[in-house]
Formats: sequence, C-alpha cells, structure tokens
Amino acid sequence: MSRFVLVPGAGGAAWYWHRVEPELRARGHHTVAVDLPGADERMGLPEYTDQVEAAIDGQDDVVLMAQSMGAFTAAMACARVPVDLLILVNAMIPLPGETPGRWWDNTGWQEARLAAAQAGGYGAGVDLATHFLHDVPPEVAATGADHERPEADVAFGQPCDIVAWPAVTTHVIAATGDRFFPVTFQRRLAKERLGVKADEIPGGHLVALSRPVQLSNLLLEMRHRAAAGR
Repeated sequence: MSRFVLVPGAGGAAWYWHRVEPELRARGHHTVAVDLPGADERMGLPEYTDQVEAAIDGQDDVVLMAQSMGAFTAAMACARVPVDLLILVNAMIPLPGETPGRWWDNTGWQEARLAAAQAGGYGAGVDLATHFLHDVPPEVAATGADHERPEADVAFGQPCDIVAWPAVTTHVIAATGDRFFPVTFQRRLAKERLGVKADEIPGGHLVALSRPVQLSNLLLEMRHRAAAGR
C-alpha cells in the first residue's frame, strides 16, 4: 500500500482531488489531499511545503503528486524529505530559484497558449469555461464553485527553494486537451527542464475532475513501474 500525497494547484483546494481519492483507496492505497492556504497573503511556498512535509509524515512508499502550480511546492518538499515517486500533472515545472511569477515569461507560455487557441478555434482570452471547465462534467463544475478561491500574490514572488532538481524518480503527465498548458508546450517543458518524455492522457487542465479513472489508472501504472525498477 502506498501513501499518495496530493498537492493542488493555484488556490490550494484539496477538493480538486476528490474524484481521484476514491479510485486510489478502492485499490488499497492511502491518500492525503493537502489543503493549502492559497488565498492567505501571510502564507506562501515555504508554508505550503511545511504542510506537504507534514502530510508525508515520515512514511515509506510515498507517491507525491502535484497539479499545475503545485509543482513548485512538490519540488521543494522532495528537497526536504525522501519520497519514492514524484508525479507532476499539467504542471508548472520550475527551475531552481525560479518564481511562479517569472515562470510564465521564462517558458514562453503565452505564445504557446495563443498558438493553440488559434489552431483549436477557441477564444484567446483566458476564461474559466473555455480553458478549465470545458471537459468537466457540469454537475462536478457546479459543486466546485463552493471550493474556488484565489491564489494570493505572495507565492508568485517566492523562489522555488532548491539548488537542483531533487534526486527522485519524476514522471510528467500532460493532458492532450489542456487549453491552458497546451500539450505541445508541456512536452517541450518536460524535455527541456527534466529530460523526460511526458506521459499523455485525454482531458483538459483539470483532468482529475474530468477523467479521474483514467488518471488514477495511469498513476498506479507509474507506481508499478517505479516499484519494479527499485
């Protein structure tokens, strides 16, 4: 049995993982979805990392998984405590010392997003319906409204406090229908920054809400691969 520690993206709502957790638990694993104080200007990446470290709780056989901006926190947590496997989903893969605020320009995200919008025939302006909820079941999106919260500015100015990428097996999952982080952009980022090939899965940016079964199956496949290679 593994301990899956699940880190959300901007805003920090643990609710994001609520459709994945039952899938993992049904297969005998333990899950901890970390609820981060994303809207609190007094908190930031160091405090987020404290909470993830507490969720890991010194356990063995830990799979740490992070969505989007959560990759910054996950990388910092792996630099502090050992984990068996790190999985990044539609992720803002950081460089050592990079801030989330600088990441957008450093990676060429805007150009990639606009090119994908033109090719896909959807609006160029970022909005919730077009870029995040387009493939999420309406009933799930409706319940999510109670869990939405902004990400305070403080974390965007704080560096990813690592000197090098942690020595942990790292997998990248890229959703092929992600309109916020287009899959071609994610492929390039995974290769350039981590030297890995992204594993691809159908779905949009919020793939844990739109494709929880497919995502869980891929997570468990990655866990099996990592365990077999030890």
